Amino acid sequence: MTPAPHRSHTDDLLSFIAASPSPYHVVASAAQRLEKAGFRELRGTDDWTGATGGLFVSRAGALIAWYVPEDAPAHTPFRIVGTHTDSPNLRIKPAPDTGTAGWRQIGVEIYGGVPLNTWLDRDLGISGRLALRGPDGVPRSRLVQIDEPLLRVPQLAIHLDRSVNEGVALDRQRHIAPIWALGDPREGELVRRVAAAAGEDPADVLGWDLMLHDIQPPGYLGVDREFVVASRLDNQVSVHAGVTALVDAATGSTQPAFIPVLAAFDHEEVGSGSETGAQSPLLERILSRSVSARGGGDEDWSRALAGAFCVSADMAHAVHPNYSERHDPDHCPLPNGGPTIKVNVNQRYATDSTGIAMFTAAAERVGAPWQPFVSNNAMPCGTSIGPLTAARLGVTTVDVGVPGLSMHSAREMCGVSDPGYLAAILATIMVGD
Repeated sequence: MTPAPHRSHTDDLLSFIAASPSPYHVVASAAQRLEKAGFRELRGTDDWTGATGGLFVSRAGALIAWYVPEDAPAHTPFRIVGTHTDSPNLRIKPAPDTGTAGWRQIGVEIYGGVPLNTWLDRDLGISGRLALRGPDGVPRSRLVQIDEPLLRVPQLAIHLDRSVNEGVALDRQRHIAPIWALGDPREGELVRRVAAAAGEDPADVLGWDLMLHDIQPPGYLGVDREFVVASRLDNQVSVHAGVTALVDAATGSTQPAFIPVLAAFDHEEVGSGSETGAQSPLLERILSRSVSARGGGDEDWSRALAGAFCVSADMAHAVHPNYSERHDPDHCPLPNGGPTIKVNVNQRYATDSTGIAMFTAAAERVGAPWQPFVSNNAMPCGTSIGPLTAARLGVTTVDVGVPGLSMHSAREMCGVSDPGYLAAILATIMVGD
């Protein structure tokens, strides 16, 4: 297991993560790379008739991108890579300005499965989007990213809590409001600070989707720098791999035999139940419309789905050396051993033998290793967008992921080679080589 093969891919991944502290930034970063490769954005109100080449649709924190080869029949099957753009974090409340005991603080809500102790004593910035007053009364949106040490959730000193190392859980309802100044709360202060950073008038701010992020940049770890350490590896590793694979499929010397698709959904960490989540009809409607745009009807749509295949790519658990008893003793993935294929017979993952065969055949073609993963029977199993996509579209789906440690932490860890292995396998599946 050598870290050498894909370090250049991982260097690019680190740049992607640094530029993408929120789901909205993930979409912007992905769109920028797609446009550089010749893709063009379509609006829902556009006429899509006859559209070929690289195309994408973005909506808030979700992006659907696909490539249509010239003269591709309307019934050409899809090769879909499904991912998600969101990560567990702390999100700023609608009335954020608060404080106590002479401190000015910011009210936050817990988003997803957050190990709260990992957010303590870290320098935090603010990112997300502002909804602003626009011309003719039509709101406009503006991304904001403040990579400055503005806030901090201080841990209680051990002198005041001798039980802190005894596994006492942090109260989820209190004690997580980050501090950022001394004095009494000042209504509107946060909005003024964020609007100024975005170069906007605070009076034009009508709403926001703002969150906190750890400002420590991503990097490498280990004696031979064989590990990646960064925020939001779950699941920007997979989004970046999917974008890379789609661009490779669209610009390579071999025209794809299928319609390669990247589906990057939002809100997976909280159940995917939103207009931009995997439970929504977003992907189904866009793919169906792409068939219609090439002159296809219901029969073509059914044929395109019947021959379709989906890879649901999400981070996976590497075996933890200090808690190996929490893992299945016969399934212990390690970093730099290749992506894992995730199996759960209770359908928390959608993998079956057909999906395994498709993925492993592609891995063999590019010379990439892979590892099996199954949860310990005594531990609850996580899930992904795989079962949702399989159930909604009725397509064969395999759940895979790069193995890592510290999942959902403010700072996660994986092997340096695995993201590149994943991208290479995905590109091969998309092309159908």
